[in-house]
Amino acid sequence: MTGSRRTRTTPPVLPQRIRTRVRTRVLFAGAVAACASIVVGCGVVPGVGGSGDAPITVMTWAPQDTAATNKPGMPAMAQAYARWVNAHGGINGHQLKVLTCNDHNDTVYAAKCARRAASENVVAVVGSYSQHGRSFLAPLEGAGIPYIGGYGVTDDEFTSPLSYPINGGEAALLAGLGEQLGKKCGPVALIRPDTVAGDQLPVLLDSGLKTEGHASATDQRAADDATEYSGQTKIALGRATSAPANQGCVVTALGDRTATFMDSFRRIRQNYPQVGTGTVLSSIDQSLIDSSGGASSPYEGAYVTGWYPVATDARWAPMRKAIKEQAFGDNRIDPADAGVQTTWIAYNVFKAVVESLGDGKVTALTVRRALDNGLKVSTGGLTPTLSWRYEDLIAAVDFPRLINANVTFQVVRKGQLTSTRGGFVNMAKTLENADSN
Repeated sequence: MTGSRRTRTTPPVLPQRIRTRVRTRVLFAGAVAACASIVVGCGVVPGVGGSGDAPITVMTWAPQDTAATNKPGMPAMAQAYARWVNAHGGINGHQLKVLTCNDHNDTVYAAKCARRAASENVVAVVGSYSQHGRSFLAPLEGAGIPYIGGYGVTDDEFTSPLSYPINGGEAALLAGLGEQLGKKCGPVALIRPDTVAGDQLPVLLDSGLKTEGHASATDQRAADDATEYSGQTKIALGRATSAPANQGCVVTALGDRTATFMDSFRRIRQNYPQVGTGTVLSSIDQSLIDSSGGASSPYEGAYVTGWYPVATDARWAPMRKAIKEQAFGDNRIDPADAGVQTTWIAYNVFKAVVESLGDGKVTALTVRRALDNGLKVSTGGLTPTLSWRYEDLIAAVDFPRLINANVTFQVVRKGQLTSTRGGFVNMAKTLENADSN
């Protein structure tokens, strides 16, 4: 979990400010939607996918080749999905065309990607990652383009009425991790990015800890592009051992920099063998565990919260088959990566939407209408059945577009991510209570 570093003058993100932004965006996007559906002349025409057997154009974006979090597997998976679905007849006879864009972890480039989506007449942006929701959502809203299955890295994805999330984002992961650690750990120390987005993580982790009657975690900021974290490691270990009678835990939520942090942590932790660790699947995956030593890695025994079943679960077999058919040897695509998994699910949601339209035109407007009118999408058990009606939204003020607050509890055992509880654990009530904290 990373974001653009803030200056010293950046104020913390407050719940009231978030609620104000929600109300403003809902009113604005509502006006845009009404304008687009009533008269073409008052705004940008939503992207047209065509009728009959005309191709359908969508876009997927993610940062690549940057000094912070990179997700090259997401656009690569999107392109592989298009090749796979087209090789099997397309969607309702339509060929799927995927455009990709690199947002460079930069607000300007994120907005450029969104404006390009509008100029290219895409009918949806699908399965994407960006830390800059405010930058890309405004252009999408102006063009009436839905954002389907984003990674959930910013709160803006859970406020825009044109966003259709498929998971609970960082909010559900941190709340779930807090609930896990509240049963297992003594003092908890959180290492998180010194960013505006990072400011929200302590509140979310604490909401889960409090469900188990646990004290709040100590909050420690760290640069999201540092090359080593020895100083932060020593402080965190000191805080986690502040109550010697209880085994403390250090939680890291630094996105791609989690591996860098754990390199420092491995060396210094030798003097603190009793300290446990915890993280979320937006910061590690099975390939990272394997590359850092498997059962001898610093992640052994770590508590992990994810959105989906573990990568070895049989429910991922269709995705693995598609990758084998269309992207065998593409090392950008790791089936265990949460970004790749999110993209796979998001594209299957989009496929279900197009199929629901039958012989009708596939446009940004018709895609939104299908989603808004109660379409239910099964993901083969990778998530609960998804639907974006008003009654499907959870009652969390700060996350009004969140429909799926389920997470999975996992632990690293013998170098493998292993489920610790059968099925999903619903974080809806925990997130609702976080609003009042």
